[in-house]
Amino acid sequence: MNSLLAALSFLTRLPAGRRAPFDAKQVARAAGWFPLIGILLGAVYALAAAILRPHLPFALIAVLLIALDALLTGALHFDGLADTADGFGGGQGREDVLRIMRDHSIGSYGAAALILCIALKAIAFTILLQREYWVPALILTPALGRWSLLLLPRALPYARPTRSLIQEMGKAPLFWGTGTIAVALGAAQLWRVWAAAATVLIVTLAFGFYCRRKIAGITGDTLGANLELCECAALVAFLWTGRS
Repeated sequence: MNSLLAALSFLTRLPAGRRAPFDAKQVARAAGWFPLIGILLGAVYALAAAILRPHLPFALIAVLLIALDALLTGALHFDGLADTADGFGGGQGREDVLRIMRDHSIGSYGAAALILCIALKAIAFTILLQREYWVPALILTPALGRWSLLLLPRALPYARPTRSLIQEMGKAPLFWGTGTIAVALGAAQLWRVWAAAATVLIVTLAFGFYCRRKIAGITGDTLGANLELCECAALVAFLWTGRS
């Protein structure tokens, strides 16, 4: 139970788990719960959408879902996306990229990345809410995004000289997290959820290769950026495979 609370405390702003502090090692050991936290978040989004669908336009619901996501997660991964875009876009060399990513102010690359990501999600949610499979899509997209957090640390080193919880992750979180995702995908009983998972895997591999070229590894910011990219990719995959 403590490990689940540690994962919930790290990935969300929910009050559960906030009463006791968790260090980096505890969070790293709890990383296997990340996809389950994504499922729980997705269930909240699906419930909110189910309540709002009879009363509001789908476009407005889509915007409210993105706002709810930012509220529940503290916009943690949006921040990582913006910092990564600024660093990768404006940095000249590895050290310069890492320095820019440390700067919490948002530059033009970061702002553009956030706008594009939010716009894509808003349009995708608007269309998905008109499809018969909108519930599994809303539930599994956050889960697949948080599954991606377990993939890159097994393939790439931490790019900074300081210690990070990324370095504390062993093989067990990836094993249990992937098992959780496999069970969730099987329970959905839709072939398109497997297409979404494959798309997330491809995007993660491609982004990991890009991170290796730019900074010879990964950081917390790049993991957050990859999560947002993977969620966008999963939504696109759901729409692509759902076209009549």
